[in-house]
Amino acid sequence: MSATLSATDSVTDQTREQLQDQNLDQRSERFEQRTPGCSIEAALEIVRDRWTILILRDSFRGIRRFDDLRKDLEIPRAILADRLRSLVEHGVLVKRQYQQRPERFEYRLTPMGMELSPILVSLMQWGDRWLSGDEGPPRLLVHEPCSTEIDMSFYCWTCEEAFSPSQISSRPGGAES
Repeated sequence: MSATLSATDSVTDQTREQLQDQNLDQRSERFEQRTPGCSIEAALEIVRDRWTILILRDSFRGIRRFDDLRKDLEIPRAILADRLRSLVEHGVLVKRQYQQRPERFEYRLTPMGMELSPILVSLMQWGDRWLSGDEGPPRLLVHEPCSTEIDMSFYCWTCEEAFSPSQISSRPGGAES
């Protein structure tokens, strides 16, 4: 009976690997089919759903280990493994071993991942403003050295002034020049 289980297990592992390869191929095809010249669409291929955003949120909060992420997010193991694998493949997180026996890893933000901070802060502040209700924001972000609440805003270093989103336009960049 254990031989049957082993055969079944290896077929299951083989099938799982084939499905993972197929999913990666489908993701690559979607990436290639994206709108030319749209960095937002390309970025959304990486930061693709609520679980990924919540994993990134926890990473910024210093939660780095698989079991800690799973516990904090109450996320199914397979989904967490898939999202972590994708974030590592795309260079947003790096996987580092912190224990040999049993082998255990932690996931740390790369410089590429750290640059997602303004996106998460903006998303949080948008939710605070429009979705919090009368109670106000559930959490406040503060500048650690002075404890002042932070606010995401646009600032032009040339003009030395803040400006609104309505004052932003786009023009062709290197990819379209």
